[in-house]
Amino acid sequence: MKITKATVEYYEWSRPRPISNGLHTYDNVTHGVVRVYTDADVVGIGISAGRMGERQFLEMFCERVVGLDPLMSEHVWSTLRVPKLYGRRGLETRAMSAIDLALWDIKAKVAGMPLYSLLGGFRTRIPAYVAGGYYAEGKSVDDLAEEMSSYVATGACAVKMKVGAVPLKEDVERVKAVRAAIGPDVRLLVDANCAYTYYDAIQFARRIEEYDIFWFEEPVDSDDYEGMRKIANASPITLAAGENEYGKFGFRDLIATQAIGVLQPDVRYTGGVTEFMKIAAIAQSHGLDVCPHGDQQTHLNLLAAIPNALMVEYYPREFDPMWGKIYRDTPEINSDGTVTAPSVPGNGCEPNDRELKKFRIG
Repeated sequence: MKITKATVEYYEWSRPRPISNGLHTYDNVTHGVVRVYTDADVVGIGISAGRMGERQFLEMFCERVVGLDPLMSEHVWSTLRVPKLYGRRGLETRAMSAIDLALWDIKAKVAGMPLYSLLGGFRTRIPAYVAGGYYAEGKSVDDLAEEMSSYVATGACAVKMKVGAVPLKEDVERVKAVRAAIGPDVRLLVDANCAYTYYDAIQFARRIEEYDIFWFEEPVDSDDYEGMRKIANASPITLAAGENEYGKFGFRDLIATQAIGVLQPDVRYTGGVTEFMKIAAIAQSHGLDVCPHGDQQTHLNLLAAIPNALMVEYYPREFDPMWGKIYRDTPEINSDGTVTAPSVPGNGCEPNDRELKKFRIG
């Protein structure tokens, strides 16, 4: 089998209301769809964040893979990874990820099975946590508490809120209000998106310990391994990190800090399925769970394939007007707090072209 053509399309749409985390504000959504065509009439789908910079690498890589065998994903991956020319991490790795996702989609379609089955298969339902609790203009603590309660009502076994954009005292009050609203039995996760210094993170962690926090995500800069160690040594709250990490070597070094309890690779960033599965295996060998960052659709098959999957991050419809319209099928949270992996052959990321075409920008 040979790759005959590879293309990428980009889309962008506005959010109804800008949302913010500890450091950044988002007023729109960008999305990229990679299609890898073969001489066997099988088309693989890859998903990209569609951001500037990544686009240039994607377009170059789409040309470079023509003529290669899509079933030899390790060969394609090593062909695209040339650190001397493109760098060791960053946007080029994200572009590679989208291509790799498409190759594994082709493999699963050729095999006639869901990707999780092709990868070994471990379960079909994955526990979910709802990612929300963003800052927004005019949003009160009561609004936040009501929002998080609504996620629990959907059956979610855990909820996550943002911290780091306001003074510590205010965020402590926000955490207190959310814990009171969701009750004692739902896991509460907090995410700083790298907003703190290590000493502020330690102070904040100590203040919120009484609210039974399941994890404290990205408290400091993603390269500040020493800061993570200091926080982990000073607080019993588990640290989660990895959404800004790249490849198996990056996660090897992150694990070596012995500060992180939950690893968060994003298949769209860290090198695709090829690297994700290696990262999951390295994590398992160290007794660590994996809970990926980002788009639930791209991760369900992967989490269904590994034994150390903790939860899937689930983004609710409230923040994206295109929720439920990006893909042909969008899994929802089951009554038991899980999400069922797609049962169709492939990676389950077939785009809903009829809806997406309204927002095509390239």
